[in-house]
Amino acid sequence: MATAAKGGEKPALRKPVFVKVDQLKPGTCGHTLTVKVVSANPVPARGRAGGGGPAVGSRPARIAECLVGDETGVIVFTARNEQVDMLMPGNTAILRNARIDMFKGSMRLTVDKWGRVEVTEPASFAVKEDNNLSLVEYELVNVPE
Repeated sequence: MATAAKGGEKPALRKPVFVKVDQLKPGTCGHTLTVKVVSANPVPARGRAGGGGPAVGSRPARIAECLVGDETGVIVFTARNEQVDMLMPGNTAILRNARIDMFKGSMRLTVDKWGRVEVTEPASFAVKEDNNLSLVEYELVNVPE
């Protein structure tokens, strides 16, 4: 790898490994998956008491909770700012470098600044809506050694 950096060549890119929604586990990251958007609900912006809000001159973040899925199940995706415009109901998207965040004991799929959301041509699969991974509640258990 050091020789590739010295020679000015870029290292060979890996092919993405696409995963299915039912393979997602809590606390994991680096997922690439193709999903259809079932629904999108904007989250109202709340002003925080105590001055913990955004800095002066900055716009508040736009957030929407989108139900996305594939032929194996569905999960709640938290879309931020420009992702909200891309993830409209009926669209098909490729989520690159997605990660699982835990919110109130349930899994949420997110893509941060290191990942990418791309709208692609409509997929041919039917979304399996009866397997919602965000409805499964997880609890952290400490095991004594």
